Amino acid sequence: MSSKVSTAIIDILQTVGLALGIFLVVYFLLVRPHQVRGESMYPTLHDMEYLLTDKVSYRTGDPSRGDIIVFRAPVQPVDDYIKRIIGLPGERVMIKEGKVFINGTVLEEPYLSSDLQTQASTIGEGNEIKVPSGEYFVMGDNRSNSTDSRRLGTIKRKKIIGRAWVTYWPPSRARVIEY
Repeated sequence: MSSKVSTAIIDILQTVGLALGIFLVVYFLLVRPHQVRGESMYPTLHDMEYLLTDKVSYRTGDPSRGDIIVFRAPVQPVDDYIKRIIGLPGERVMIKEGKVFINGTVLEEPYLSSDLQTQASTIGEGNEIKVPSGEYFVMGDNRSNSTDSRRLGTIKRKKIIGRAWVTYWPPSRARVIEY
């Protein structure tokens, strides 16, 4: 093999190795792609949309109310769920007369349609749930079609993968997710 050919092969292998290294660092440490499956976050997120999950924010800070998070499903940990944080550690969450209350005060939810009524589901109408330390109460934006903390219970902090950051597919719906 001539030295020009071997030099070209080495250059190609170095380029591929560098690209693979960059991809792995980005994938495991910075962002990760996820696909929305189902209608539980409609109208904010649509079924079959692809989004990037920011994995850095929660290494330097805590999740906030209103954040849309991706987390390991409690029932089938091979699946990832996408929901919105409603209740923070130590808070009391109650659903009564179609509204969500945090520590006795109605939660303002501008991301929901004004006519949406939140059902209490298995937690029971008017029952207060205290969110344990290190856990979060989450719900989908499409409350009538969402398996969330009303059925699954609170989500442990260590199960959170990251915060939904941008949608990129389909291109017509590509955008930064606003909070």
